[in-house]
Amino acid sequence: MQAKRIVTSKRIAIIALLVLAVCLPLNARRQSRFTRPTQPSRDRACVGQFQSQKRFSGTGLNRIDTLVMANLRKQGIPPAGICNDQVFLRRAYLDVTGTLPEPQEIRKFFNNPSPSIRKRTALIHSLLQSDDFADYWLLKWGDLLRIKAEFPINLWPNAVQAYHRWIHDALHENMPYDQFARELLTSSGSNFRVPQVNFYRAIQGKEPSAIASAVALTFMGVRLDKWPEEKRSQMEAFFSRVAYKGTAEWKEEIVYLDPSATEPLEAVLPDGSIVQIKPGEDPRVVFADWLISPDNKWFARNIVNRVWAWLMGRGLIHEPDDIRTDNPAVHPQVLAYLEKELIKSKYDLRHIFGLILGSATYQQSSIPKADHAEAEKWFACYPVRRLEAEVLIDALCWISQTQETYSSPIPEPFTFIPGYNRTIELADGSITSQFLEMFGRPTRDTGLESERKNEPTDSQRLHMLNSSHIQTKIDRSNRINTLVKNAKGKRPNLIGEVYLTILSRYPSQEELAVAEQYLQTRGLGLRQATSDLVWALINTKEFLYRH
Repeated sequence: MQAKRIVTSKRIAIIALLVLAVCLPLNARRQSRFTRPTQPSRDRACVGQFQSQKRFSGTGLNRIDTLVMANLRKQGIPPAGICNDQVFLRRAYLDVTGTLPEPQEIRKFFNNPSPSIRKRTALIHSLLQSDDFADYWLLKWGDLLRIKAEFPINLWPNAVQAYHRWIHDALHENMPYDQFARELLTSSGSNFRVPQVNFYRAIQGKEPSAIASAVALTFMGVRLDKWPEEKRSQMEAFFSRVAYKGTAEWKEEIVYLDPSATEPLEAVLPDGSIVQIKPGEDPRVVFADWLISPDNKWFARNIVNRVWAWLMGRGLIHEPDDIRTDNPAVHPQVLAYLEKELIKSKYDLRHIFGLILGSATYQQSSIPKADHAEAEKWFACYPVRRLEAEVLIDALCWISQTQETYSSPIPEPFTFIPGYNRTIELADGSITSQFLEMFGRPTRDTGLESERKNEPTDSQRLHMLNSSHIQTKIDRSNRINTLVKNAKGKRPNLIGEVYLTILSRYPSQEELAVAEQYLQTRGLGLRQATSDLVWALINTKEFLYRH
């Protein structure tokens, strides 16, 4: 058995090297920063497979692009070309829904005779209106709002489910962002029956300083510990009358305004304005009214910068939760434009998504036009980044049509999740798996974006290349069995379907020739050879990364 496994591993290594050697611009791109390519003609051919011949021009540019272009000219950085349709389709599905496109959707998009810009616009609109959009972006908000049942965020399971469902409904119904923030900041009641109050419970501490820090990070993009002590104390005053009490129901807690605080309160807002809060008046309401005002310099800026970072890999202000005067935006005019658009649209976040996704800046190739060290920082190309842990395991389960098992060490060692639930839909940050831990899923302890670790590691590479977890998924894959059966021995058709399923594109002629030669290996059955090809492709950077 051991000998058979070693032979299999060697076979996988051989086919992986063959496929990678044919054409992989992501790999070539990373190497080009350190060494001169040894085969520039083939590199150019590779680039041609992954980007369109189109360049930035007056046609099809929106306001984001004209502002970005002006700054790139000042920096002397040429923008990359526009990615081709096959790259855009995969990118849009992953960035908007966290899923890979179904093969029939790929064919439909490729066969659509409409101009590229028209069908891309239609696809963006369709994805933003889909249920998958709410499911995926709930994952992002779950990280930010620290949805977690167990230590150190002790929401407990009932509250987690209520909170998770409320946020999902808000995203699905496209609740205006100012209303979303106001409800989270001003609600009172049972954390089981008024889900919004869990914002005040999903914090490591109930003291005003802990609450103020969470509010500043979430809705202002500010790390309050970097403010002067006096200014921090002034903001904490707005949350000094938040009180908590338990009930007879296990783990239920009431969040309410402390009725014993009957004295007037003089408080200072972060912009320096002094406000008088009357007895019985909720200071949180006063703060929320100030926060969501169109004149507020933090509120709109924070969320449009976060959306940009979520879609583009880094914020216009980087890090997206470290907004301060000495950390300026790389494209301040773009940030100001998106702020105005959010306010003008009455805080419609999908409108901001649509503006960014529809821009040529977003639709650039990931292959920079020039080898400039700061091309990604200035968004002169699409930033390459690895798929999140949840998205990656969902993609592997979708390809193999298998399920994952999860655990929650406290209070139970085993957690049952229905097979139809995707990992991105897990409500509770306490529910986890070895794969999620290994691939950098955030702990949801602080709400900081840096909690998620997306840098590749040796253990991740070894797990993908040589683990029984991945091998079992491929060996048991009903999807692969069906592809082999439907191909009826026609190897080119089978290879094409495998590429379409895993990489969301058809193979090039060179890739087809290499794969077809391998599938004819003497002594190797077609099913096993196909499994080897699948294993090779899921270990390519093209599969593992957004590009």
